[in-house]
Amino acid sequence: MDSLEFIRVRELEVAVRIWNPNAPRTLIAWHGLARHGGDFSALARELGSEWRILAPDTPGRGLSSWSLFPAHDYLYSHYITVAIALLDHFKLESVDWLGTSMGGLLGMLIAADPQHSSRVSRLILNDVGPELNKQGLIALASYFGVTHRFSSFSDLQQELKEHYASFGISSDSAWRELALNSARRLSDGSWSYHFDPRIGEQFVHDTPRDTWADWASIRCPIMVIRGEESTLLDAETLPRMAEKQPELVTLTVAHCGHAPMLDKPEQVGPIRAFLNRPAPSPVTGRSAQNATSWQRAVQWLVQQWRRWWK
Repeated sequence: MDSLEFIRVRELEVAVRIWNPNAPRTLIAWHGLARHGGDFSALARELGSEWRILAPDTPGRGLSSWSLFPAHDYLYSHYITVAIALLDHFKLESVDWLGTSMGGLLGMLIAADPQHSSRVSRLILNDVGPELNKQGLIALASYFGVTHRFSSFSDLQQELKEHYASFGISSDSAWRELALNSARRLSDGSWSYHFDPRIGEQFVHDTPRDTWADWASIRCPIMVIRGEESTLLDAETLPRMAEKQPELVTLTVAHCGHAPMLDKPEQVGPIRAFLNRPAPSPVTGRSAQNATSWQRAVQWLVQQWRRWWK
């Protein structure tokens, strides 16, 4: 991390970790449910000095404030408010967005929102999509909805290695860095994770919505990364996603579950290639309606072609 800024959103302070602050291009990198922006340090290094990485800590995680009203603040609707405040703070009219798990869903909701869709120029989803494995979601909610206490830092580090084995981390130094960035000391001298245990309440309070409809309405270029052994994004979901978004770019990361750390050249290379593809100009009003009709026609032709050649 090269710089750190704090943004006030209502009563909460939101930390934003920054790499390459003077770089000519910007990528928003948003973490998963119980992680924080520090997870993108290796991505920033691999992606290179051309990219300024803005990686916020969602409220309740990392260096950001914990909410006194979790049922109000630990919701996607409030995370959207935080995200738009961040884009406004950095004067970003439109920006490339990479999100892991929760951060990917957040980007998807913004890209699908009629009011804010123009703020996302390209969207990269890391091991997440409009339909998620129910058992995987239950496991996440169960594990992260309680306080975990460890008598020693070594115990915490060992638990991290077991719980996050699916991240595909291979070096001892990377595990040590993950542990250092994940721990906080409690008043009795024991150790716990950096996040507010009440972040799991979003599973209770968030309003259900038709995320497939959100997915179909996105108009910017999209890339989806899936861990080959993911417990959250099923392999069978990718073809269905491609039916709704025929231009979808996909990458499957071998020997990895939920979710790839995006810390290796073979993972970051395809991301760089996707980000370097020209992005179409945003469309609004009648042009947007025409674009929607045209895309539906293309989707119908693709479906007919597939049926013909089966």
